[in-house]
Amino acid sequence: MDDFRASMFIAGSGMRAQGLRLRVISENIANADSVADTPGGDPYRRKVITFQNRLDEALQADVVRVREIGEDPSEFDLQYDPSHPAANEDGYVMLPNVSTLIETMDMREASRSYQANLRMIETAKSMHAQTVSILR
Repeated sequence: MDDFRASMFIAGSGMRAQGLRLRVISENIANADSVADTPGGDPYRRKVITFQNRLDEALQADVVRVREIGEDPSEFDLQYDPSHPAANEDGYVMLPNVSTLIETMDMREASRSYQANLRMIETAKSMHAQTVSILR
């Protein structure tokens, strides 16, 4: 595979990974206030995404892949509200372990990474066009 196509493929893999990261972050934000349906039940647990580099045999280069989408093991927050349907026997409701501030910062970082990969594709296309122009 030529270098131009390889660079496009590598940047595309980064865009796919960051796009999935944005979807996971969006799900976390959407469920930031989701509590259990049953008394004493667990609320929504924040999801986290991990990446890994893998050697693409056709490219002979590392590309980024999603290794897994797991759950954040951190503790749930407790809020005293004995009248809530999800309250445990002590009157506490477990709240999701999602911080919208952290999710917003993660979203900003993922968006910037996505944009950086997009700029890389645009730069490669421009360089390819200039090369073709010079060769004419």
